[in-house]
This record gives sequence, C-alpha cells and structure tokens, in this order.
Amino acid sequence: MNQPEGKSGFKSGFIALVGRPNVGKSTLMNILVGRKLAIMSDKPQTTRNRITAILTTDRAQLVFIDTPGIHKPKHKLGEYMVTTARNVLGEVDVILFLAEAGHLGPGPGDRYIMDMLRETQTPVILVINKTDLAEEDAVQSLSELYRREMEFNSIIPVSALHGTNTRDLVENIISLLREGPQYYPDDMTTDQPEQAIIREIIREKVLHLTREEIPHSVAVEIEEIKQRHQDMIYVRAVIYTEKESQKGIIVGKQGQMLKKTGALAREDIENLLGSKVYLDLWVKVKKDWRNRDNVLRDLGYE
Repeated sequence: MNQPEGKSGFKSGFIALVGRPNVGKSTLMNILVGRKLAIMSDKPQTTRNRITAILTTDRAQLVFIDTPGIHKPKHKLGEYMVTTARNVLGEVDVILFLAEAGHLGPGPGDRYIMDMLRETQTPVILVINKTDLAEEDAVQSLSELYRREMEFNSIIPVSALHGTNTRDLVENIISLLREGPQYYPDDMTTDQPEQAIIREIIREKVLHLTREEIPHSVAVEIEEIKQRHQDMIYVRAVIYTEKESQKGIIVGKQGQMLKKTGALAREDIENLLGSKVYLDLWVKVKKDWRNRDNVLRDLGYE
C-alpha cells in the first residue's frame, strides 16, 4: 500500500491502550477519534474484546486498539480477556499505559502490567488519566513514583472525560511513529462491524442500569438485522445471563427494566445507523456461560 498522494512524510501505526480495569481506556479512545466506538461504564472489566478506532489527520493515521483491562481472571471469559490484552502488546508500534490520577502510587495490578511491558521493545507512554479528580501537585508526585519504577518514553497527564491534554498526547504518539502507509480511508473511524457495535451498545445500557453481579454475567447476541421498511431497521437481540434470578432483574417488574434498556439502546443505535430502529429485546438464561468454551465462541469471544 502506498502513502497517500501528496502526503510525503506521512506516518502511520497501531497503538494499544492497556491498564487495569476501569482506568478510562474506552473513554480516552472515544475522545481521541471523536466518536463513541467503545462502551463506557464505571463497572470494571467493561471491555471484553479488542476494539479498533481510527484517527486520520493530514500528517498521520493512528489506529487505536482498546484492550480489556488486565486483571487476575476468575473464569474462562476472564482468561480470554487477559490473553487478548497480552497478545496485542506484540502487535503494535506504541503502547499507552493508563493509570489513575487519584491513586497514591502504582498498585499490584499496575506493577503486573509494567512487568509485561518491560518484556517488549515497544515504546510506552504513561498516560495519567482522570486529572480532573486530582490536584496538579498530586499528579506530579504520581508521575515521579511511576518514573522510579519504569522508564517511559513520555508521561502525559490527561482527562479523557473532558478531553484535556489529548492533543499533546496525539502529538507525542505521532513523534514515535515511522513513516508508513494510510491503511484506512479518511472517513473510516473503525473496522468493527455494525453488528458488534450494536451488541456492545445494548450491553452498555444493561451495565448502566444494573449493579452487583448482573453486569459481569451478561452477554448479548444479535440474532437479526434487516431493513423492514424504507425508513425502519429491525434489530432482534438476546441478552443472556447465567441465572433465572438475574433474568428477573434485567426484565424488571412488568418488563419495565427491559423497556428502559431498549429505549436507551435504541437511541444510540439510531445514531449509529442513521435510521429509525425497531429494537426487539429478549432475555434468556445460559447457565455458567462464562466458563463454557463453546458458548464463549458462539458469543464472539474467540
């Protein structure tokens, strides 16, 4: 693939976002590309698959890969998530290691990730996120604590939620990339199929509306998407959970929770597809699905 015509010195590369669960990787990726592609939640382990987002400027094309939070797995789904994150590290040109500004220093989870990062030859930028929740002096102190434990190519404090300092972050990334081809068209912001994005939108709304064990026990399968009328797309989706009691919570009294989930999801899906959507939601039980290899494959966790 050739460089874009008239773009001498054009750079391109793949950038992984890694960190402990709930450090804001998905929020940062969305703000960098200017579009919601990865679901966001304050629940740990929200991201389960690697998700690709593309930022193209007149000087470079940055392909971001959002990875599941690295943690000690408790089931086969968790093992899949951690393996997915680890595998990405050897495939990219730059790694963004996210830490939280509100913390007093690196914890065991951060050190576990840094041990993995030391095994790579890939440039690493430490991104201290959520600076809107911490004083500037505290952020500086945290930067120094991390610097003592590992050498980084640079340390960039940001607030992904507010977009603070993200332009400097992009400039730092570009400075580490080599000249290369433009892999995707200018207007392309993800290589994820629409079906995968719709599945995650629905799961995001369940995460938002439920608590305790429910968010982690939920998976979504899109059974059908088709154009029913000129201005209407029909989407049938199944929300799977592991217990009948969990199903009852997701459906809610007289189906009110499921209706609320559908209303919130439909709005985002209509924005994605640019069309009116009829969203047909069902809830089913698949016992212990997070530990069943065949079910994990069927639900897209290869």
